[in-house]
Amino acid sequence: MSDQGVTGQGPSGLYLFFYKTKKSLKTPMPYLAFVGIGLWLLTYFLLNEYWKVFPFYKLPGPVEVVTEWISSDPIWGTSLFTEDYYINIWVSCRRIFISFALATGLGVPLGLFMGWSRKFKDYTFPVLETLRPIPILAWVPLAIVMFAGFETPIIFLATLASFFVTALNTMLGVESIDESYFRAAGCLGSKRRHVFIHVVVPGSLPFIFTGLQISIGVAWFSLVAAEMISGDFGLGYMIMASYMVNKYTTMVMAMLTLGFVGWITSAMVRAAGNRMMQWREKALGQGGA
Repeated sequence: MSDQGVTGQGPSGLYLFFYKTKKSLKTPMPYLAFVGIGLWLLTYFLLNEYWKVFPFYKLPGPVEVVTEWISSDPIWGTSLFTEDYYINIWVSCRRIFISFALATGLGVPLGLFMGWSRKFKDYTFPVLETLRPIPILAWVPLAIVMFAGFETPIIFLATLASFFVTALNTMLGVESIDESYFRAAGCLGSKRRHVFIHVVVPGSLPFIFTGLQISIGVAWFSLVAAEMISGDFGLGYMIMASYMVNKYTTMVMAMLTLGFVGWITSAMVRAAGNRMMQWREKALGQGGA
């Protein structure tokens, strides 16, 4: 008999991570991803440096960008070997984690209660739907007026944009739960708070984590836009500052860095979602005997 059968516990999270990684390497998906990136770089190189097709020839080519990126003595002053490169990454990452945590901490409970209580939704949903369509850039002057300095307005803008997505998806998640779960809980005599904890929360998790994956992307979009307008550090500031002084190579470098960092944060949210889905199956009784 296996250890799992004796202890009654499932495999650890680390074991599942390595198991899924090993399993995915046996499929063509990760290798096709590298092929796709390679084809994209080849196309960019041909359009920019080989054929010099308009308007691509106006941009710095991939060879120029990579050479500058890995240079210990960069022509334009920023590379993997300069301190300011990592300062800008750290500042943006710190802001995004604060904004994402605030948006999740506020948006998920609000969405759960809007989906759970019809009366609560009647009071709050009209306000949410009135504010949600306002473009995040329209909030910039108001944020600058309300908050002093550079840091707080930027975090406020990123939090606000992420909050709407998180709250709305969470509410839809609650409303999508099969009524049979509520009937079963009622037949078992479950109290209202127990139904909320053991049915509403786990039942809405797929929508919540779908919303969080969208939310982290929206947060990055809003953060970079805010940093470009009113930032002092960060990847958005790095992009705009490079553009203003015609450092187009550094600008492209910052954009690619933003893409890599954004991909990593999205992967972290997906990993957390996959982990929570295991708890959801147990909570809803779908995990099997």
